[in-house]
Amino acid sequence: MSFLLKTEATIGRFSTWIGHFSAVLLILLVSNVFYDVIMRYLFNDVSIGMQELEWHLFSMIFLFGMAYALQTDDHVRVDILYEKTSSHTRALIDIFGTLVFLWPFCFLVADYGFGFAREAWEINEMSGDPGGLPHRWIIKGMISLSLACVLISSLGFLLGAIHRLLGLKTRQHRETEI
Repeated sequence: MSFLLKTEATIGRFSTWIGHFSAVLLILLVSNVFYDVIMRYLFNDVSIGMQELEWHLFSMIFLFGMAYALQTDDHVRVDILYEKTSSHTRALIDIFGTLVFLWPFCFLVADYGFGFAREAWEINEMSGDPGGLPHRWIIKGMISLSLACVLISSLGFLLGAIHRLLGLKTRQHRETEI
C-alpha cells in the first residue's frame, strides 16, 4: 500500500502545481483587463488581440482549475446527501462517480478537443477580427491538455477514495489533522 500512498501524494503535488499555474493565469488575466481598461478609457486605444487574450486566459483558468478543484475536493456535488453518509459510503460514491461519470466525460471531451485543435492547426485557423490573435489551435489544444490534467488528478482522487474505503489515512487527511 505504500506505493499507492506515494502515488497519491505525487499526483496531489502535480494537482497543486496545476492550481498554482491557474493562479498565475488569473494574475495575467487581471493584468490584461487592467491594461485593456487603461488603454481604452485613458488613451482611447482598443486592442482586439488583448480582448481575445482575456477570454483565452479565462478559458484556461477554468479548464486547468478543474484539476485543482478535484484535488482539493471543491468540485460540484450534491453535498446535502453526500455529507450525511458514512465515510465508507462517500468513498464508494467518489469511486463510482469517478469511474462512471468523470472518466468517460474526460475521454470524450479530450478526444473532441484534440480533433478541434488538429483541425485548427491544419487550416492555420486564426481570429476573424483584424488585429485578433493568430494560432487558434493553441487555445483549442488546451481543452485536451486540461482534461489530461483532470484525468491525472482524478486518479489521485480515486486513490484517496480507495484508501478511505480501506480505512487508510491518505496524505490529504493527514495534512488536515496537523
